[in-house]
Amino acid sequence: MPAADRTSDTHGTSPSQDEAQAGAIAAFWSDARIRARLNPIEAYTGPGVNDTVPPPAWSFGDDPHQADRLLDLVLTGKKTATASALRDYEDEARELAREQDALHGPAEGDLLVDTDLDLALPEPGLLSILLDGSGRPRALIRITDVQIVRFGDVSAEHARREGEGDGSLAHWRRVHQEFFHRSSTTGEPVDEDTMVVLEQFEVLVPAEARRAARRNGLA
Repeated sequence: MPAADRTSDTHGTSPSQDEAQAGAIAAFWSDARIRARLNPIEAYTGPGVNDTVPPPAWSFGDDPHQADRLLDLVLTGKKTATASALRDYEDEARELAREQDALHGPAEGDLLVDTDLDLALPEPGLLSILLDGSGRPRALIRITDVQIVRFGDVSAEHARREGEGDGSLAHWRRVHQEFFHRSSTTGEPVDEDTMVVLEQFEVLVPAEARRAARRNGLA
């Protein structure tokens, strides 16, 4: 996941830890996709290849404490949205392009300009497994909406859906301006014209989190 408010599922782990975590994620996915009724005919036909491959697994924030704190907001139905700086997707695309060039040489006519970048942006319908600060799978979510807007155009409703602090837009702007600047690979400042990727999601598993979000008016 390239988004700045997420961390990968294997950062700082040993090969044995990676293997154990991969097993835990696979087991969670095997159970969660049935509980979420993602493939109701599996009982009759058996799982297909795509059904056995878990979706991306990641945690919120840039440290275990923040990962646990934000996950708790999701599990208690207070958080159904997140945000990332678009430039993080662009940075990852450039890095992937450089790696491909190093291996195979640049494609004919490929100038590696921004307009040609293959950005792996989130899309409605995509699934993710949320991890806690210890890297354990805790929830299965599905993206329901994606928008790309200026930092200065983020709405109070989106801030409320993120569920952090007092839920105000002022709080959202303050903490995200700091976070996006801190996580930038170039140290680029955040201003009103910084482009931001806004996501809304629903929790499929556990069902209790989805019901809590509904009670909070976020589903």
